[in-house]
Amino acid sequence: MSEIRIAAVGVGNCTNSLVQGRFYYQNLTVKEGEVIPGLMHPALGGYTVSDIIPVVAFDVDARKVGKDLSEAIWALPNCTEKFSEVPHLGIKVLMGPVLDGVTEHLKKYVEVSSEKEIDDVDKIAQILKGAKVDVLVINLPTASEKASWFYSEAALKAGCGIVNGIPVLIANNKEFAKKAESNKVPIVGDDYKSQLGGTILDRDLLNLCMQRGIKITKSYQLNYGGNTDFWNLTDWQRGKSKHASKKRGVDAVMKYEAPFSVNVSHLEVLNDDKICRIEIWGENFGGTPVKLEAKLHVVDSPNSAGVMVDGIRCCKLALDRGIGGVLESASSYLMKSGPTQYPSDEEARKAMDEFIERKRER
Repeated sequence: MSEIRIAAVGVGNCTNSLVQGRFYYQNLTVKEGEVIPGLMHPALGGYTVSDIIPVVAFDVDARKVGKDLSEAIWALPNCTEKFSEVPHLGIKVLMGPVLDGVTEHLKKYVEVSSEKEIDDVDKIAQILKGAKVDVLVINLPTASEKASWFYSEAALKAGCGIVNGIPVLIANNKEFAKKAESNKVPIVGDDYKSQLGGTILDRDLLNLCMQRGIKITKSYQLNYGGNTDFWNLTDWQRGKSKHASKKRGVDAVMKYEAPFSVNVSHLEVLNDDKICRIEIWGENFGGTPVKLEAKLHVVDSPNSAGVMVDGIRCCKLALDRGIGGVLESASSYLMKSGPTQYPSDEEARKAMDEFIERKRER
């Protein structure tokens, strides 16, 4: 198979994990039926993780802009785990537009570069075309609405697929989706549903309760971690889109209304570790009370990268097939706020696998 050339928008912990993964799985030999740690699809449509090649990267932090991508992924405030060596890549991190990507709140961790911004959509599109980018991957801070749309418009002009990993509603915008379909630009979005994260665990636990006749009366999900994204989310104006996205993902499985709360806290000492606590209250046989508690502890960014690699490869398959628009099956399985919400992740996974096997168009 051919390589998949990607542009990384935002060189944070998620992009770090993606780049590391490209080399960690470099010598992977996929045998039929073999379970490979961290991969939902060791081979997807013939593409492996090592076929994903970064060729362009954008950021705004002074410690990253102008550096080789292999160095920039380790610059502060990045704090994720190292699990693979990354060689010199020969990719200079470019200075993108700041727009709404960095607020006063976020400047506690981000040092905005003084380099001239590339703030023209057509110029970005030219860079993407010149580098023959297949898929643009948006890993910006949550609530970077203007910045996400800026890069999405550039990708549309350049004919690149889009994987939108944050809760800005790109895939959910019907007008943009129609333009993307006309221009044969595939989209997977919005907002990564981590490989094994709070949302997917919460959905499965709620489904289990309902299947077993438990009447759910209320529930909550509390997430806390130490990376810059968690700090960003503690600003209510920035965090409300993430809260809404998580709630949308959980509500999709509920057959009736029950109070649900979600919150995020920042504990700097955790670095890129994330802890999620879930509690569900309900009524069992005879109306007797039942309470379920769950705790999940993961390294946050690799947990997203395991989903990212599938989204990128699905976009490439669509490009190979001349299909544009929202890939609804992949978006439903890989994202919290996919435009189409299935009642269970099992159904969403089946739909995505049908897309991979060419049994459905999108």
